[in-house]
Amino acid sequence: MRIQGAVIREQGQTFAIVVVKPHVVQSSAVAADAIRRFAPVFGVPILLMSQDTRGRPTFYGRPDIARFMASVPLHAVPWREYTVN
Repeated sequence: MRIQGAVIREQGQTFAIVVVKPHVVQSSAVAADAIRRFAPVFGVPILLMSQDTRGRPTFYGRPDIARFMASVPLHAVPWREYTVN
């Protein structure tokens, strides 16, 4: 499976962002399962991100990281494609 994501190192913290479909972040159970699945791939805290039809992001994960990312322009994120088994 291929996923879009990014690993961010900022203010002494390293975390990963994984792009998911909107229904994933709308359900805490589904989001928690996604975070558990992606955690071994990256080995750092996971933040999920989806976008609405206007491109506005919604983040799910650690509240401190989600608040930080809400202030970061998406074009500034070093997105790349990852292959996950």
